[in-house]
Amino acid sequence: MEPQQQTTPLYSERLWVPLWWWPVGLAVTGLLAAEIHMGAPGIRAWLPYVLLFPIPVWVLLWMSRHRVEVARDSAGTPELRIDTAHLPATFVKRAAGVPTSAKSAALGRQLDPAAYVQHRAWIGPMLLLVLDDPDDPTPYWLVSTRRPERIMEALGVQNAATQ
Repeated sequence: MEPQQQTTPLYSERLWVPLWWWPVGLAVTGLLAAEIHMGAPGIRAWLPYVLLFPIPVWVLLWMSRHRVEVARDSAGTPELRIDTAHLPATFVKRAAGVPTSAKSAALGRQLDPAAYVQHRAWIGPMLLLVLDDPDDPTPYWLVSTRRPERIMEALGVQNAATQ
């Protein structure tokens, strides 16, 4: 296996958790630390705060670790990269954005068990990429993204909904 050549991405998006989760997570942690503290003197007064406050920060950063990226491979073909998975644009037959209102149907009864799904509940829209690769048992990719049309544009794939 040859190493991946790093190129400038055509499109890059990090799937951050919503900003309002941060104060909520820190407030809940503060309440829990205050409950443990409850007027105890000495080290027990500040220790719960020091030990507990890094936990929501780590959890929220860990949940925001996913990146959706379109970059050119070594042959110059655009490819979609999601964490360690990558999909060259040459294997994409059709693409379409899945609006937030249709997401539950796409992830529910209509979901093919062999599909590649990268879902983040806090991201509204999704991107559906139908594959045309006889060697791959995966029928399609379903990916959470805030801007599905920008990914289709970077991959050079037409939106099936407008055809």
